[in-house]
Amino acid sequence: AAEEDEDDIDLFGSDDEDVDEEAEKIKAQRIAEYNAKKAAKPKPIAKTTVTLEVKPWDDETDMEALTQGVRDIQMDGLLWGGSQLVAIGFGIKKLQINCVVEDDKVMLDDLTDKITELEDYVQSVDIAAMQKI
Repeated sequence: AAEEDEDDIDLFGSDDEDVDEEAEKIKAQRIAEYNAKKAAKPKPIAKTTVTLEVKPWDDETDMEALTQGVRDIQMDGLLWGGSQLVAIGFGIKKLQINCVVEDDKVMLDDLTDKITELEDYVQSVDIAAMQKI
């Protein structure tokens, strides 16, 4: 009789019962409501602060014209910040300028290409620093 009692005990809890269809419908409805609510929630805009270093051709380059030419570049999702002239050597100064870009709208390669199109002033453009906001 003791062996028969041990056979009746299911240690792993496997159910042979039918799944309650009403509970499954409610669960599916709640999951659908949650997903709809999550999709409607606005996502934060990914932004990056970038410090660019713009190097001129020589010490006779008009740095104010270079700075104005860079600031005149307009793109959707681009906001120019502060700038300064940093001495490199031999009387040459480079332009160090900050900007904030929206990651989905502005590609940094496109921005640096537009800056290098100022061929009269710009020798090269380097990204000195980047920080996600």
